[in-house]
Amino acid sequence: MFTWPSKDPDETVDFSMDWSRYLNDQATIDNVIWFVDNASGTKTELASVNDVVNGIQFVGKSNTNTVATINVALGTNNFKYKFSCQIRDTSGTIAERTVLLPIKET
Repeated sequence: MFTWPSKDPDETVDFSMDWSRYLNDQATIDNVIWFVDNASGTKTELASVNDVVNGIQFVGKSNTNTVATINVALGTNNFKYKFSCQIRDTSGTIAERTVLLPIKET
């Protein structure tokens, strides 16, 4: 499992996942869905801007042909959030990777 650098609860920042080494041949990212585990540990889709799940806020998302990016705010100090990024590429392949985001007040 990957880990992003720590985020301060007061920051609103982007975090990215590079899919270039996972994409088939000439395929590019067609669709991206982000998830975060809720307080019960259930993977929850971040579908609407400003959704808050387990104390972390989904501000927005974007992607290029090879990189998926999520913008997040808030978060509980000394907690690690488990995010999942699911992509569908232009060849129809669906892939998902998980990454931890530690929250640490600086």
